[in-house]
Amino acid sequence: MNDDADSRIGEANIIRDRFDASSLLIATYEGPELRVTAANAAFRSFVDQDDVVGCTFHELFPEFAAQQISPMMEKVFATGQAQGGREWRFQVGDSDDRRREYFLDFIVEPYLDGEGAIAGITAFAIDVTEQVRRRQADQDRATEAERRYAHALDVIRTLQQQLLPPGLPVLPSVQIAASYLLADADTAAGGDWFDAVPLPDGRVALVAGDVVGHGVAASAAMGQLRTVLQDRLDDTGDLLGAIRAADRLARRVPAAHAATVCLAALDPADGTLTWCSAGHPPPLVVNTESARYLPLSGSGPLGTGADYRLDTDRLEADDMVLIYSDGIIERPGRDPAAATVELSQVAIDSVAGRGFDPALSAVERASTQTLELLVRQSGHTDDITLLAAQRRVPPPPLYLSGPVDTVTARMARTAVQDWLALHGAGERDRLALTHAVTELVTNAYEHARTDSDDVTVTVTAYLRNDGEARLCVADNGRWRERARPGDEQLRAGHGFGLAMTAGFADHLDIDRSDDGTTATVRRRLSRPAKLFTDEQISHGRPGATGTAAEVTIMLDQPHARSSRIAIYGPLDTDTVAELGTELDRRTLGGTHELTVDLTAVTHLGSAAIAELYRAQRSGEGRPYPLRLYAPAGSTAHHVLSLINLPHSTTDPDTDDDRERRR
Repeated sequence: MNDDADSRIGEANIIRDRFDASSLLIATYEGPELRVTAANAAFRSFVDQDDVVGCTFHELFPEFAAQQISPMMEKVFATGQAQGGREWRFQVGDSDDRRREYFLDFIVEPYLDGEGAIAGITAFAIDVTEQVRRRQADQDRATEAERRYAHALDVIRTLQQQLLPPGLPVLPSVQIAASYLLADADTAAGGDWFDAVPLPDGRVALVAGDVVGHGVAASAAMGQLRTVLQDRLDDTGDLLGAIRAADRLARRVPAAHAATVCLAALDPADGTLTWCSAGHPPPLVVNTESARYLPLSGSGPLGTGADYRLDTDRLEADDMVLIYSDGIIERPGRDPAAATVELSQVAIDSVAGRGFDPALSAVERASTQTLELLVRQSGHTDDITLLAAQRRVPPPPLYLSGPVDTVTARMARTAVQDWLALHGAGERDRLALTHAVTELVTNAYEHARTDSDDVTVTVTAYLRNDGEARLCVADNGRWRERARPGDEQLRAGHGFGLAMTAGFADHLDIDRSDDGTTATVRRRLSRPAKLFTDEQISHGRPGATGTAAEVTIMLDQPHARSSRIAIYGPLDTDTVAELGTELDRRTLGGTHELTVDLTAVTHLGSAAIAELYRAQRSGEGRPYPLRLYAPAGSTAHHVLSLINLPHSTTDPDTDDDRERRR
């Protein structure tokens, strides 16, 4: 007996040791409270706590409730049905500085007591974070992956981007964000769409629609319906008139028949929301604590002979309205009733910042994280659109004024950049307006200065209700005309400023009088919507990046095939002298070739353009001594293309570019 007991104890010790040494994260939980009864070393290391027995799952992972992990664990205990997932994203930690992110493969299964009743659950997980990170890095670097998906993703995404609005309006009193999730990388483009249209009376119209089917016909019908709705809304602001015009089109165009649409108008002044849902799911109003679906209005899809009416509600200051397509409701394994409840619950957590990336704005979280949290559990078989809008207190107008010698171009650029950030403007608007204000302030300094030194420069900017930004640079000096620019003036940066500014603006107005000069730039602000694939939505989205520092660095690149430098930071009037000296030194006065990599240039002003132009002209009659490299999408490429200064968008030191230049 003693030998048998010793043998059983030995076997138990072996089992315990193997359990504790397993690389899997293993824990067992007992009862509806999911209280830990056993956990191996890998699990204890994961939670960074040695004594976990007796703790509940919620006590160990309070943040998992908003990430839809806790409800899943409770469901396994309640139903006895096992649950699992591959490469789910988990964020652990109760504060930003302690927050850690993992990707796990896992399975959760119930275990029974002696009478066959569910006594608890066991969770097995393996940390695959390193593999996921490695794969993501490989995908970012691998051109082979780009070629593999080019025939499907690139064509579909290009088509969708052409048919969907190029950007969402940036408005002073309403924040708007939207996302579009493709059903499958290998399917044809779909018929879902969204739109946001500022109305003549100060309201903003919000649209989400869905054309039956996929393919060219569905996409073409979607484009026609979107155009009709946008034109009517922009012209009259009449929601019913717009719906009825779309209904008439759906009767004439077979591919548009039975399309559904939800059209709403939000008045930021008092929160009044007017809507019509033509066979489409109704809007969802959500805040940090609760959510409610608005009642259906309109009796059927477009082109089916339905009657349409408008209903009215009111959004409180912290309310947000979500308009979406039915793909987010009709997900595999979810009945519509449960899916609508799930959408509302996840939206509350996303708006409140209890899920991922709390630094994003509420509308951004609602339109992206809601998709991620819902779709990763169930998958999806249809395209999904999600449009979010929320009232806000408008940021104050920009005002900067002082003597012409103290209001520098860099100071004005920083002020405009900060003002645009408050509004959430897109990168293209930041590029355009910061360049514009730099050129106008520089222009005022050069043309309005007088010997009395009492000239004042004033920079103002405000955003109209229709999303048009008005940027003004005014001075009280006298305009001094200059001769046609020659080489010396080009070296100083004269002759390009106003031309560049006009290229960055929708409209440029210059008013000169005896009292001074006022230059006004008008530009409609927008921000891009998010177009997602399954791969992107499953593994989260990168957070916003910070603004590059206002420091200019010129670095030699000794490993390049030819003489080459890379420039980082802004190139403006403050750095043009340094740029000229460096170009002359590197080219030995224009007699030797030099490649200038402008990829990381954050600002390219007219004074620097003139210096680059001078350096390129010094090679007339023989190969250019200066080769400019500015990849497509970079700040330098945008500016150089605007003024038609020769440059390469592919690296001049690569074999492909060398062959092309022959």
